[in-house]
Amino acid sequence: MAREITKVEIEKIKEEIAYRQSVITPQCIAEVQRTRALGDLSENDEYRSAKRELNHNYSRIRYLKGLLENSKVVEYTSEDDAVGMFDTVTILYVDDEEERKITIVTPLRNDVLHDRISNESPLGKALMGHKVGDLVDVHVNEKLTLAVKILALEKGEDDNTLTIN
Repeated sequence: MAREITKVEIEKIKEEIAYRQSVITPQCIAEVQRTRALGDLSENDEYRSAKRELNHNYSRIRYLKGLLENSKVVEYTSEDDAVGMFDTVTILYVDDEEERKITIVTPLRNDVLHDRISNESPLGKALMGHKVGDLVDVHVNEKLTLAVKILALEKGEDDNTLTIN
């Protein structure tokens, strides 16, 4: 099954691949050559570190290219008064009366530490399509269900400043 990605994500992926190939790769190769010249490779931690960084860069490039090859482009739309992709939602966890402001994003830009929640997560799925004032049950797992109330909704759009994970 192809992963769904947006046009903005495709452009960001292409930009990162180009940057890694034209800037990061030559830097890593130069560092590998510099550290190789330091002598005995069996005890050269700098060399091993430089090789590890180069391999990490190549791995990231392969991952990003794989995303492009195995994805299909989607455009998200939603009703003006309903929660949709890229919208910012203020919710209230009913049980502990805690408010939280989150933005619904694609899985590639999910970042829980910055309150960007994937539309495929239990919370993201539960909120999609609901409106301000709705009480929504979030089925976290078989044993845990949380009640959240939608307090506010700010419509958003696909934001090219969000990083790709």
